[in-house]
Amino acid sequence: MTSLVQIRRPGAPDPAQTRDLEEASEPAAEVGPDSLRIYMETFGCQMNEADTALVLGRLQADGWVRVDDPGAADLVLVNTCAVREKAESRVYGRTSQLLEHRSRNPNLVIGITGCMAEHLRDKLETRAPHVRLVAGPDSYRNIAALARQAVAGERAVDVALDKTEVYEGLDGQLDHRGDGISSYVTIQRGCDKFCTFCVVPFTRGRERGVPPREVLRQVRRHAAAGVREITLLGQTVNSYAWEDVDFAALLRAVAAVEGIERVRFTSPYPVDFSPAVIEVLASEPKVCPYVHMPVQSGSDPVLARMRRGYTLDEYRALVDRLRAAVPDIAISTDLMVGFCGETEEDHRQTLALMEAVEFDFAFMFAYSDREITYASKKLEDDVPHAVKQRRLREVIALQERHTRAKHAARVGTRDRVLVVRTTKRGDKLLGRTPHFRKVLLPLGCAEPGEIVDVEITASTGHSLHARRLTQAELTEPSA
Repeated sequence: MTSLVQIRRPGAPDPAQTRDLEEASEPAAEVGPDSLRIYMETFGCQMNEADTALVLGRLQADGWVRVDDPGAADLVLVNTCAVREKAESRVYGRTSQLLEHRSRNPNLVIGITGCMAEHLRDKLETRAPHVRLVAGPDSYRNIAALARQAVAGERAVDVALDKTEVYEGLDGQLDHRGDGISSYVTIQRGCDKFCTFCVVPFTRGRERGVPPREVLRQVRRHAAAGVREITLLGQTVNSYAWEDVDFAALLRAVAAVEGIERVRFTSPYPVDFSPAVIEVLASEPKVCPYVHMPVQSGSDPVLARMRRGYTLDEYRALVDRLRAAVPDIAISTDLMVGFCGETEEDHRQTLALMEAVEFDFAFMFAYSDREITYASKKLEDDVPHAVKQRRLREVIALQERHTRAKHAARVGTRDRVLVVRTTKRGDKLLGRTPHFRKVLLPLGCAEPGEIVDVEITASTGHSLHARRLTQAELTEPSA
């Protein structure tokens, strides 16, 4: 895959005539007694987590020091998600709560970054006048200058979308999530699908891929820091393309990076799931046998109003192809209830789809109007709130049954677990199987970063308990 690393955008400077991208990120500044202090919280998806790491890396390069107490910070940033109404309300509430820390630090500055910053730029000044920094997802290259402007007493705002920004050559803060074993690498920004309920194309702009050489540079950087599991991120990650490099080729190249033992990706879009990607899942041992594949609804009329681009039969056929190629694959999904015009029959069809597919787990939520979307402007949000909540309870109850059954079926089987850290309680080790199932192990039986063979001994419904197999058990002949 050497040729993959050499691919570059037409018209871009020749790497031989510029700094090698392996050395392109700025070094961290020396930390002195007068260093500014940053505290950051993240709402939303893995893309937001990756963006938080990028922001922290940019500020660290400017000499800022990260702290764990908002009251000890000069600047508090809340990295936001605008996908659902509840998330929006939570962020307004959280920024108001953070004002309490001004009793200890009158000069504390509060800022908002991310999707909501762009989506609500006109509302923030009236609904949250205490927010002094507002930075959209394409402004992080200049976040250090915006931060210094804000702590100097000015209001700093940059929410412009950039059709080309992919943050090539810039690095995020390593291990910002705390385990040092798993990390995210963003390979694609924005989205071209324009589902009628979704704000992402409006808040993150149109789809653009990160050059393959930059993706591999970041993966190697993580591997050198001890990361063993990489998750490739994109709004519709499997639609990735860069010149003649498709997502399947990129997956293979990432899996070939020395030190990386597991490769995941999220979230793929059903329409763009090519036979080549399925073949990689079936043949590349490092690419995990797990796919999060949002379906949203089990009703064709609802899918059509959502403009998802596929029918129920096409989605079911894709599930069948995946399971034929990778028989033990785990499949999760997103399910939305109460979308505009959804009838009781539509809801029954969603439940029927769940019974037929038996997803390993799901993210389930009720539709909420996002005012800049097509659905908000052209469709009627006509399902009563109480009906949405009742349908959501039914979906959750059915998925709970399926998830518990899937976990219970694992008891007595063997699996391979990547140990990532101790649990928050400190009484167990936490790990993951290739199928993204959470596993709890006894303390002392392994170290974070180890991949160990285990026997599953019990299930709590949402997590598994296991014991590490001895060398003698591993060398026993199969029964």
